[in-house]
Amino acid sequence: MADLDDQLGHDLDAIRNDGLWRELREIESGQSSRINFGGCEFINFSSNDYLGLAAHPALGQAAQEAVEQFGVGSGASRLICGSLQLHHELETALAKWQGAEAALVFSTGFAATQGVVTSLLGRGDVVILDKKAHASMIDAAKLSGATVRVFRHNDVENLENILQWANAQGGRVLVATESVFSMDGDRAPLARIVELKERYGAWLMLDEAHAVGLYGPLGQGLATVDDLAGRIEIRMGTLGKAVGAAGGFICGSRQLIDLLVNRARSFIFSTAPSPVASAAARAGVELIQGAEGESLREQLWQRVEELRRGIESFGWKKTDEPSAILPLIIGGEDKALSVMEQLREMGLFIPAIRHPTVPRNEARLRVTVSSSHTGADVRALLNALGQAR
Repeated sequence: MADLDDQLGHDLDAIRNDGLWRELREIESGQSSRINFGGCEFINFSSNDYLGLAAHPALGQAAQEAVEQFGVGSGASRLICGSLQLHHELETALAKWQGAEAALVFSTGFAATQGVVTSLLGRGDVVILDKKAHASMIDAAKLSGATVRVFRHNDVENLENILQWANAQGGRVLVATESVFSMDGDRAPLARIVELKERYGAWLMLDEAHAVGLYGPLGQGLATVDDLAGRIEIRMGTLGKAVGAAGGFICGSRQLIDLLVNRARSFIFSTAPSPVASAAARAGVELIQGAEGESLREQLWQRVEELRRGIESFGWKKTDEPSAILPLIIGGEDKALSVMEQLREMGLFIPAIRHPTVPRNEARLRVTVSSSHTGADVRALLNALGQAR
């Protein structure tokens, strides 16, 4: 057998030759609309900190108080001795916020998705995924042992054809999709998907990672805006994006949460989330529902509209509905990297997104907007894009 490092060297050369080389960037500041990288300051249009809460004083204060009372680590899994008061308070707040019977917090959104899919499904069952579903859904579906089928992105006719086939198989059927898609920023046709899954006796898992905090008067997400939450069996959200902290959660019926506590391996065999993160997340959830949260959403959507108007003037395609995610499709990987470097030279931080995160020849700049951006920030981005083009 070839030497390990020799073989890895060949693998790494192939990645470089395909224009897909990645490396970690050491950010020398906290998350904000401006970050320090390589000793320089950049306007940051790459973060999922949509409401600017990651460095909010209220979350910092909650984290500090949690350290004083509970320390930094949880010490064990939730089923041993790590189920701290803060975790229970956060789950109660999440369930109330989402209008659900119960909620369960995981260390990450990835772990939440893996835990729920593998707990509910197995051999003989069927998982039906949107083609652009997040990698966590794809991996969870494969890990479950269920048969995996994929429907064309947001194509409800194709979904219905697969549901008809799955309905005849005799096992459990789960449809999984995102409400706001992470790479394109577009929305799922939720009402039609809910109607179809009910017609064919399937369950629906909805990933609201890029929607919670942003949509609706209380920032609950698209399911509540469309008055569909009560008809969706499983809703997943993240605490590390608009909420400003870290972790993921599942909300649904009391029986669903009880099953996850007893069966979800990514929950059972993981050390409980840090009390620091849980306390900060609870503060974020409370802030999002108040007057300040509403004001932050208004600021966000104002910046989004300004950017959408500018993008449209350049001829770039934009989503039908406003989104904090604006994908600027460049095409080839090398070209996307070149534009990324041009923007960086002009003081803008927007990493290029390439295969396998997106399909080949659909490399892009994934621009994300935050309420902490100013109108001047948006104008600087549009000016730089004009020069780069």
